[in-house]
Amino acid sequence: MLKPLNGRVVIQVEETEEKTTSGIVLPSAAKEKPQVGKVLAVSEDTEDFKSQLAVDDRVLFEKYAGEEIEYKDNKYLIMREADIIAIID
Repeated sequence: MLKPLNGRVVIQVEETEEKTTSGIVLPSAAKEKPQVGKVLAVSEDTEDFKSQLAVDDRVLFEKYAGEEIEYKDNKYLIMREADIIAIID
């Protein structure tokens, strides 16, 4: 598994619905970039930084935050914890 460093987290992005509520299929160009995901890994706490997140937290993050990576045929986002807006209960 990926182990983030320096106040970063690994996020598995939730896929968005590809249809509108009325059943219209959206082309990929019209889709919004997802902003919700699940925390898979959090960097270790240091003297300078104490994380507010835990593994399995569901979070809302800034629209264009993070670096998209592919690891073992899965896509993830690695982003700074500061780019996370809220924890979703």
